[in-house]
Amino acid sequence: MSAPVDFVDPLDLVDAERYGKRGYPHDEWTRLRAEAPLARLEPPGFEPFWAVTKHADVQHIAKDPLRFSSAGGITLRRAGAPLPPPTEILVLQDPPRHGPMRRIANPDFTPRGVKARRPDIERIAVEVLDEGLHEGAASELDFVGRIAGPFPLAVIASVLGAPRSDVANLFRWTNEIIGKDDPEYRRPGETPGQTIKRARGELHAYLGGLIADRRDNPQDDLVSLLLAADLEGAPLTEAQVLSYAELLVEAGNETTRNAISGGLLALAERPGEWDKLRANPEVLPDAVEEILRWVSPISHFTRIATEDAEVRGVTIPAGEQVALYFASANRDEEVFEDPFAFRVDRRPNPHLAFGFGEHFC
Repeated sequence: MSAPVDFVDPLDLVDAERYGKRGYPHDEWTRLRAEAPLARLEPPGFEPFWAVTKHADVQHIAKDPLRFSSAGGITLRRAGAPLPPPTEILVLQDPPRHGPMRRIANPDFTPRGVKARRPDIERIAVEVLDEGLHEGAASELDFVGRIAGPFPLAVIASVLGAPRSDVANLFRWTNEIIGKDDPEYRRPGETPGQTIKRARGELHAYLGGLIADRRDNPQDDLVSLLLAADLEGAPLTEAQVLSYAELLVEAGNETTRNAISGGLLALAERPGEWDKLRANPEVLPDAVEEILRWVSPISHFTRIATEDAEVRGVTIPAGEQVALYFASANRDEEVFEDPFAFRVDRRPNPHLAFGFGEHFC
């Protein structure tokens, strides 16, 4: 067991309101990387957990799913909260179940699969831009509300086979599910638990209707692909198809929205980098990777130790939660030269914005 860490307020690492007011706690992560890269924290209202802030340690734990399981949940647990029940959701599965399930839709999301969808994605991007610019005022535009928010879900709807007219509902449901702790997304009088239960019920009802339609009317879309798929000699169950579709809707919304809007903000605040990108469009792929590193749309995921496990000479007891801080790893001074500088032509750039190992996005 490591010594208690008294130079960091644990709530700075977990409290949504503090994140909302000041952004990511980079000062705290920087000090933790230097002085306590594997720190056991006990924030009020949460179960104790281990904060993992170094790039190498995040990789080490993420590629060991048998000793560090995702099945117990990937978000920090509130004090006294039970472990989630077994589920078909892909991000909450461990080997050997995870691999075969993931491979079903893999071809759609490989570079080749995405390239095949490029004409559709570009068409949707132009449509969203035209709609956003038409609805926005002449002098200003709510970029998140008009562009960065609608675009990812419009693409996801196309992949699933859902009509564009349903994007607004998908946007609302996923915001309420992911942002249940944010008062902006809760109805008057609702608790966070009531919000997520209601929103998830509405989303499941919608996706269930889409699945039922595709059983009778298969199309060239992901839901039809899932319904026709074979998993270890048997078709997918209704719950498996539903969980696959739900994951795509929920995981692809906030993350992509934050990356797009955070990337634009980084360029707006650094006109020199914007000028460099405009003058050298060939560095666009590097710029995309740097935006992902810089924004780190997912701050962390958690794992649960399935046995006593040693990391950096410290024993993490079985059953304790471990938080892999990807956003901290993406500022690791031992991995990235001048990590607090945004450079559109940064190379190499081994960021962990997409995670690592079994659950690499």
